[in-house]
Amino acid sequence: MDKKINSLKNRIESYKTSSNVLKSFKYAFSGISYVLKTSRNFKIQLIFAVTSLMIGFLLQISQSNYVILIATIMSVLILEILNTSIESIVDLVVKKEFSSLAKISKDTSAGAVLLASINSVIIAVYIFVPKIKFLFESI
Repeated sequence: MDKKINSLKNRIESYKTSSNVLKSFKYAFSGISYVLKTSRNFKIQLIFAVTSLMIGFLLQISQSNYVILIATIMSVLILEILNTSIESIVDLVVKKEFSSLAKISKDTSAGAVLLASINSVIIAVYIFVPKIKFLFESI
């Protein structure tokens, strides 16, 4: 009985906008936690993000390049979260039925993540290759 009451309470609260800032943060972290637990791509992107930051540290990149690197990493992670959100909404609406519009929605949101990921590789090449070249030239 308690599970039904909690489920009903959560359903009712899900339609409201929180007036409590701390609850809003809780909901936001819950969303990030969900993506971290359920999205293989988000985990892969986090691994690349941490690796990139470590390489940046080892290569002693400038502060401005660190800001560019962090902004690029955040853009990929943000888009992956939005992609997950869009896919969930589409799945909710179409249930298990095929829909060409649902496919377009899911494919285009995945395409946005792909473009951000390609952009991140371009940024990484721009930041890291000159430093790596310098290391090899100084040997």
